[in-house]
Amino acid sequence: MPTLKTLVVDDEPGIRLGIRRILSKYVANLPDMEEEVEFDVDLAENAEDALEKINVHRPDLLILDYKLPSMSGLELLEKVRTADHEMVTIMITAYASLNTAVSAIKRGAFDFLAKPFEPDDLRKTVFKAIQNLFLARQIRQLEQEKKQVRFQFISVLGHELKAPINAIEGYLNIMEERVAGNDISAYEEMIRRSLLRIQGMRKMIADLLDLTRLESGQKKREISQQNIVKIAKNAIETVQPSADKRSIKINLSADEPVLMQCDPGEIEIVFNNLLTNAVKYNKDNGSVDFDIHRENEQIIITVSDTGIGMTEEECKRLFQEFGRIKNPKTREIPGSGLGLSILKKIADLYDGCIKVESQPDVGSTFTVTLRSAE
Repeated sequence: MPTLKTLVVDDEPGIRLGIRRILSKYVANLPDMEEEVEFDVDLAENAEDALEKINVHRPDLLILDYKLPSMSGLELLEKVRTADHEMVTIMITAYASLNTAVSAIKRGAFDFLAKPFEPDDLRKTVFKAIQNLFLARQIRQLEQEKKQVRFQFISVLGHELKAPINAIEGYLNIMEERVAGNDISAYEEMIRRSLLRIQGMRKMIADLLDLTRLESGQKKREISQQNIVKIAKNAIETVQPSADKRSIKINLSADEPVLMQCDPGEIEIVFNNLLTNAVKYNKDNGSVDFDIHRENEQIIITVSDTGIGMTEEECKRLFQEFGRIKNPKTREIPGSGLGLSILKKIADLYDGCIKVESQPDVGSTFTVTLRSAE
């Protein structure tokens, strides 16, 4: 159970001791945060004593009298408002007025409590104050986590872009210096590899844009009833040229029609990602089995390939951002490492899920389960 350090500053002993007695027996239940909070109460009779205790003990909650002997509560509040720790303040006074309350709030007080007050009034005011304190701390923690995630994302992105840029720069330097002579054919492989890396970076940028739109909610969804088999056939046409170059056969097995409330652009991204990967990571003369069918309220999409496959450990990393599988077999295959992360986020939009089964040198099967959008 968290304990909040509380400092009560008042020149009247009866007020100080009374507040400590009430709060020492009070356990605040914060249901939204699943927390119960108790109070460790310290006392100060003047501003100088209070300042020292604030600097040394760094209380979470300050209950401060408006009128103190050598320095007013407002002056003390002004001094501590720039403290480098989070503290919530309740101002108490026998001279309650609108101007007094406004002055206190302007200097950072959370609330104002007029003397005399009942124990319940104190407990209610303290409850609101600590609720605000906990929410502020949660928001700050989320902001820190967001910054950390953004930093990690940018770091990984920089790393993923650095390697292909360095490779292209190296090839261009070799060509500029005519290291292999003046015959252009000597540089054809370098040109091919450079184009592959540019293709991979272009795909990464496109995937980043898709991912950003999905996560920010800026992408306007256009939901309508669609026969997703038609979308599947269009996706096959898109990847067919790449499949034909390597004699990979794509087999579609689907109920006709399969109607679904969806954004057709999102389903197109799902199909394109699954089929592109099934062709890219396949073997020459291999095959891709593409199955779409309905089971009650769910739509099951399965894509199986006869490709290079993955280990169990590699499968666990698949859906991380930039979670590409890097080994000698995949080194020359361009990709952003974002496609499956995007696919998972789209599946979440349809209350769905994605599973993968794979075996090295045998192939992989991806199964996506979706429900119609509301």
